[in-house]
Amino acid sequence: MGGILSILADLFASTVPTVIFVFLLFVIFNQFLYKPLTAVMKKREEETTGAMARAREQVASAEEKTRQHDATFQAARQEVYRQREAARRSMLEDRQAALDKAREQSEALTREAAAGLASEVAQSEKELLATCQSLGRQIAATVAGTPLGEG
Repeated sequence: MGGILSILADLFASTVPTVIFVFLLFVIFNQFLYKPLTAVMKKREEETTGAMARAREQVASAEEKTRQHDATFQAARQEVYRQREAARRSMLEDRQAALDKAREQSEALTREAAAGLASEVAQSEKELLATCQSLGRQIAATVAGTPLGEG
């Protein structure tokens, strides 16, 4: 058993420098490679996350501006429609007023023409009556063979 312990002691003695060397390599690796690499990766992730958050904010801002633009555009469109409708109504009212005026004028002209026609008819009837009476006297005088006289 003493031989095994001696071999184990020699083995342990020969592995101690390797263990110390591995431990030193671990410390050096950790200090000079792992920690800086972890810090760079963490910083990169933070920047990526921040950039994505800023991008989301910009997208939300752009969407809000788009909504505002659409609302403004819709309001302007509705105002144009209102103005167009008001102009159309005004034009229709003017047209109706012109039609009413033309109708009144035509009715007045018709009444005047009818009155003038009635006056001409009455005048023509008087003239015809006078002409008929005159012709009747002339016929009577011609048939009776007597000269025309008043009366």
